Amino acid sequence: MSEVRIADVTASHNGQPVLRGIDLHVPEGSTTVILGPSGCGKTTLLRVIAGFQAPDGGSVALGDDVVVGPGVWRAPERRGVGYVAQEGNLFPHLSVGANVVYGLDRAARRDTGRLGELLRLVGLDVGLADRRPDQLSGGQQQRVALARALARRPKVLLLDEPFSSLDAALRTSTREAVADVLRREGVTAILVTHDQSEALSMADQVAIMHDGHFSQVGSPAEVYDRPTDTRSAGFLGDAVTLTGRADAGTVRHALGVISVEHVPDGPVDVLLRPEQIALVAQGSGRPATVLSSTYFGHDALVALDLGIDPCDGEAAVVRARVRGQDVPPDGTVVSLQLLGEPLVFPHAGGAAVG
Repeated sequence: MSEVRIADVTASHNGQPVLRGIDLHVPEGSTTVILGPSGCGKTTLLRVIAGFQAPDGGSVALGDDVVVGPGVWRAPERRGVGYVAQEGNLFPHLSVGANVVYGLDRAARRDTGRLGELLRLVGLDVGLADRRPDQLSGGQQQRVALARALARRPKVLLLDEPFSSLDAALRTSTREAVADVLRREGVTAILVTHDQSEALSMADQVAIMHDGHFSQVGSPAEVYDRPTDTRSAGFLGDAVTLTGRADAGTVRHALGVISVEHVPDGPVDVLLRPEQIALVAQGSGRPATVLSSTYFGHDALVALDLGIDPCDGEAAVVRARVRGQDVPPDGTVVSLQLLGEPLVFPHAGGAAVG
């Protein structure tokens, strides 16, 4: 396996910029998940790495091997990159076994031991080798596609939203199986998704993409706990944003007052996660009225009316995350307590301050 180094990659489509100076380092044997909304450039970046699309500028190196750069262009089949597409793209007229070994040389295709090894690696019974793809479930088809991608022992594995067509339960089990294979085999992988839970559960590194560039790259915990802007925060998990006002080193907002250094006086945005808002014994915190709740079983999001926000004169509503069995009825008056320190951002957007 090889590390991946991407430097200042730009790309366009029909004259419209798609990638705008992308820089990314994926350490050897790690998984980087690229997270972003549809149309932000995620798949284009994978296509550039794989060699399916030539960039307008920049370079891509797999280990010490530069495959794209000034005066350098390595054909896709000579890059040693495996690719798993959203639908798997299995050949419907070939058996599972023939799909897995497709692309290998003749001797390797006849090696039934290698085929069995690959099927077992992705959690499939060897007895499935003679079936056609349409005789498998969606999750099994994606595992076959993964086995095929791993068959040639690629330097890097690229996965383009490989679980998005599966139902929720199957998506979770297939995702866990794939993540286990990547860890056990030490595969260097880049996975594209717009699913927040995939990013947080599978990644060693998360790269959030907006409008053809990365707004933040870091570990899942870093990106979730310390987002660099409100847009990234809202895309990776639920976020609560309140209007605040900074004055002489303090910030006043609808849930209270906090001390923050190096914040210019004036309006700011105060950001926190719903799990930072705790419902406590009535009378021991900021009063609020339950408006509604969204139940997820293991937990719930409760919408809470704080009344008129003195900072902007508008109605203030926040969402708190509570245990599923602790959801208060609508109309209940509760008390709120803030856990931990929220982040403060300039009101017009930008990096966190303080």
